Amino acid sequence: MLKHLDWLSVLLYIALVSIGWVCIYATGYNEQTTNLLDFSQHATKQLFFVCTSVLLILFILAIEPKFYENSAEIFYIFAMILLVGVLIFGKTINGARAWYAIGPVTIQPAEFAKTATALLFAKQLSHIQTDIRRLKDLIYTVVIIMIPCFLIILQPDPGSTLVYGAFIFALNREGMSSSFIFLMLLFLTVFLSTLKFGMGNTITFFIFLALLYGYWAKQRNGHTPYRNIFLLISLCVLTSYSANFIFYNVFKQHHRDRFSLWLRLENEITDSQTLRQTVAYNSLQAESAISSGGLSGKGFLEGTLTKGDFVPEQHTDYIFTTLGEEWGFYGTATVTLLFALLCLRIWYLAENQKSKFYRVYGYCVSAIFFIHFFVNISMVIGTMPTVGIPLPFFSYGGSGLWGFTMLLFIFLRLSTNKEKH
Repeated sequence: MLKHLDWLSVLLYIALVSIGWVCIYATGYNEQTTNLLDFSQHATKQLFFVCTSVLLILFILAIEPKFYENSAEIFYIFAMILLVGVLIFGKTINGARAWYAIGPVTIQPAEFAKTATALLFAKQLSHIQTDIRRLKDLIYTVVIIMIPCFLIILQPDPGSTLVYGAFIFALNREGMSSSFIFLMLLFLTVFLSTLKFGMGNTITFFIFLALLYGYWAKQRNGHTPYRNIFLLISLCVLTSYSANFIFYNVFKQHHRDRFSLWLRLENEITDSQTLRQTVAYNSLQAESAISSGGLSGKGFLEGTLTKGDFVPEQHTDYIFTTLGEEWGFYGTATVTLLFALLCLRIWYLAENQKSKFYRVYGYCVSAIFFIHFFVNISMVIGTMPTVGIPLPFFSYGGSGLWGFTMLLFIFLRLSTNKEKH
């Protein structure tokens, strides 16, 4: 089994986990906290999580690949029970009831739900009777994704919910029409445009685009697609009308504040200075820390903003700021390259799987890692609003590290099985 293991992926995993731990060590370092046996330090706890991850990897690799496919429903049901239970018995941290508190340890079930969902999702698509071009099969597959999304949004944890958009990549790769992705992007564009420019301007603009599309289609194909034009206009109007309702009635105040700053919504920002000192403080400090690193960084353990604890959550969601300040552009570029190589390597391995179940699961793993990395980095550098999503293998936390480790090494175990079935 070990000789068939993809050691390039393993080496990329080791590199990312190692660099991540070094960054966590740097965020909490001072002359009084050099003892790695002190479990009050984040670096010591994360080192424990890394060691237990090794045991988890050995356990995952010892199980026969067929077990993961046969037990997909059990994993999924158990994960959904945990998500329901955390809403009742969970511990609230930073406004989200998303953790089970077991003594001094907290467990976040949403991190493990991604693996369970990916397994059942892959099993559903690998059924010989399943054809996602049929509406019934597509709906059933989407329901598998939407159940954990609904339970996680109730916590509320919009960042973890956003990750489930990664499954769209796998659906598209397995034959789902690209028009669905287009419609999702259209929905998002109309939603943001309505918040920024108002409902009237947005509807007028998109009606003009729909009519322009109709004219282009007639010139190309000889007939006007009235049905498509009507559907596009209807979607734009409904989305635009719902945007304000969602913004004011579904989003919480801190979500509205983050979107207002991101989109520069002057009518929502009554006190920009206060918001810059509260909601926008994390992003502004993160941008300052990264830009201050320059090309080569200030040096290991020499980050002044890191040492001054100016960036909140710098050991979790904003861990990338430590990398940028101390290691500079060279360090951030190296880590970006490592993540890109890991995502591409997993995708490549998935493409070469003989089993459809293995292939689809691999697509899910690659897409989930990509969404996590892309959104986290975009959030830290200010190109996306803060949504609270960890950087895989970097952000502090046992649940996150174990969850990502499970996600990756289950696929690597599956890819060692060369039999077609």
